[in-house]
Amino acid sequence: MTIQTVGVVGSGTMGSGIAQTCVQHGFRVLLYDLNDAIVQKAFTQIKKRLNRLVEKGKMEEQTFQDSISRIETCTDLSLMKACDLVIEAVPEKINIKKEIFQALDEHCPEQTILTTNTSSFSVTEIASVTKTGERVAGLHFFNPVPLMPLVEVVRGVKTSEDTLKKLAQFVSSLHKDPVVCEDTPGFIVNRIARPFYNEALKIAGERLAKPEQIDRIMKKAGRFKMGPFELQDLIGIDVNFSTTETVYNSFFGEERFRPHYLQQRMVQSGKLGRKAGEGYYRYEN
Repeated sequence: MTIQTVGVVGSGTMGSGIAQTCVQHGFRVLLYDLNDAIVQKAFTQIKKRLNRLVEKGKMEEQTFQDSISRIETCTDLSLMKACDLVIEAVPEKINIKKEIFQALDEHCPEQTILTTNTSSFSVTEIASVTKTGERVAGLHFFNPVPLMPLVEVVRGVKTSEDTLKKLAQFVSSLHKDPVVCEDTPGFIVNRIARPFYNEALKIAGERLAKPEQIDRIMKKAGRFKMGPFELQDLIGIDVNFSTTETVYNSFFGEERFRPHYLQQRMVQSGKLGRKAGEGYYRYEN
């Protein structure tokens, strides 16, 4: 089977980024969300981002038109049966993901590969609601999807070698680097990243340094492109907090992954980062 049509379930930041990347590399995309207003807003944002590439001379006008023509939107999940590959990119709520995979398993023919973009939940648990776990895997992109070169291809307990091979080839065709990893809490990147965020939060919580000072030090001394607080704002503080909670609970309360109350307070106050206009920093737009 050659992957030609990709279904993307969820048109938020990650879903729209995945859809954009796929159409830029020649794939047809069926972009799904709960209602037409949501998915049309995402489609408009994709067009704006691609048009900016044209304005900057990084994309030809014809390439822009061709890319846009490959996107189709829908609000009917059963239409995913026409896809060779489906990538779920809904919010990090395990019950919602399970409901979607149960529906996809019923609607899609057995040759359709079903993947989740989860950053921390067990791929094996998500696959458990399907009758065909061999075709289920993790396909974890990073934000912003069009720019970030790495994709974690996550092997669930039942994931077949053929599924992993096809997914690695697909990721490579997007000009990204696939890294096959096991279904462990946080996989590779998010497991390593937890101390990066957690220690920074502890330092700020103990008032040893302010978030902007910690970010500046990490960029100057560590040569990171973004500091831990800037990165939380970009990802979404709520998303980051949820991932930390999941990794902490999945390791049965291992101390080094324990979430920090400062991050929890930010979520409770609605200061979620760039998408809310305010997080550890304020944003004009």
